[in-house]
Amino acid sequence: MTAKKSEPPFEELYKKLEETVEKLEKGGLSLEQSIALYEEGMTLAKQCQGILDGAEQRITKLRESFTQPTEDTEPEEAPLLEEE
Repeated sequence: MTAKKSEPPFEELYKKLEETVEKLEKGGLSLEQSIALYEEGMTLAKQCQGILDGAEQRITKLRESFTQPTEDTEPEEAPLLEEE
């Protein structure tokens, strides 16, 4: 069994991404430096998106678990609206 490499927290990755974007926007870099920073930024963005996707899946599962009735309880009937 291999140990899973722990990823840095989202906030740390996002801060690095912001710093990378700032360096690119500031300019004054060679073409090679710009490309290297762009590649780094895309990698960071992909990692951030992966974390966000995982969080979204967890939230979706939680919502579903709260909206599904358990086997031993019957769903409540919706109250009838009285006509005026």
